[in-house]
Amino acid sequence: MADGSSTAGSAPVQNKDWLVGNPSGAGAAAALWIGSAGLLILGVIPILYGALHAESRINLAELGVIATVETLLIGVSSAVAAMLFSVRHLRLKCTILLVALAALDAAISVAGSPNLILIDRALAGLVEGAMVAVSIELIARSRHAERLGGFFLAMQALAQGLLALGLAWWVVPGMGANGGFLALGVVSLVSIGVALLVPTEYGEMPKQSASMDGVFTARSILALLMIFLFFMFVVAVWTFLEPLGGKVGIDAQTVGVLVSVGLFVQVAASLAAAWLEAYLDYRLGILGCGVVGLIAAAILGASPTLLMFCVAVLAISFVWMFIVPFMIGMTLAADSTRNTCLLVPAAQLLGAAFGPLAATAFVEGENASAVPLFGIAMTVLSLALFGLFLIAVRRRGAA
Repeated sequence: MADGSSTAGSAPVQNKDWLVGNPSGAGAAAALWIGSAGLLILGVIPILYGALHAESRINLAELGVIATVETLLIGVSSAVAAMLFSVRHLRLKCTILLVALAALDAAISVAGSPNLILIDRALAGLVEGAMVAVSIELIARSRHAERLGGFFLAMQALAQGLLALGLAWWVVPGMGANGGFLALGVVSLVSIGVALLVPTEYGEMPKQSASMDGVFTARSILALLMIFLFFMFVVAVWTFLEPLGGKVGIDAQTVGVLVSVGLFVQVAASLAAAWLEAYLDYRLGILGCGVVGLIAAAILGASPTLLMFCVAVLAISFVWMFIVPFMIGMTLAADSTRNTCLLVPAAQLLGAAFGPLAATAFVEGENASAVPLFGIAMTVLSLALFGLFLIAVRRRGAA
């Protein structure tokens, strides 16, 4: 096959980079972009949903519900699509998904009630999750899955940052929420050209004969729960940065600038992780990020100065993306079939959706000072589960 993808009737091409198939560099980059395009909404939810609220099309409660539903369905759909859907005819499937997402983004212009907006974004979440699965299926087939995962994170973080900049400065001020969603739809339509570069198929994952691995083992469940809890911490604290800053006298504009800087720190973190994963064991990477997260959350909860607040926020931005390739490494250690690896985005997104919801139980009125304590608790629990995971892996090795 011209694009280097595996064909149905031929033996898998074995090389130092891929377990099955041999996609070209352009084909791999195109597949990673499809998932990145599906995740663009996560970087611009505050801008686009904020614009819907400013135009009185949804209230704050509805904003929270719609954002949570879309995020949850991205996670659920990414898991279902990765585990159940065929990896053949990928160019056609990617094109259909991109057209569907563009249509749903454009449909916001005619969604005249909060319920219609909710239905539209719920359907969009299902489509976006399927797009994410295209990237994750590719990553799972790489012999350097952690490294490829780092590049995937860098691509999506950079794209989200640039899109957020354009929407916030030009599109939304001039055209409102409808213009912002239309711009998002245009990105999907333009991405159809990229979809034509995606490998036509990936090839089936190698079967593990007499394997005791799989998603439904203690190791895999512990790994996924650890990821879920860590992302509950990160996104809960991130969501309440503005009130946390206001508590110590930091204005909203400063926090906004800090968040923008944090997005580009995430790009640097993703690239750093992609480079270091070959030299740093996943256990050290996860433990290091956990310790940094604990310290950052403790700083935010202890009436920090402006400098310490900035350091803590940027530290959380860094570990947010830096830890993910090592989490992929953890799932590979848990499950040689690599099926657990396919569920990493779902665990992250579900944690990201439930974290802010759970943290609201610790918010009293406009006082969010207890949220860092919630973050500390989630991080401690995630590290405790990681400790149990390491014990389970060691026992399997001894067996």
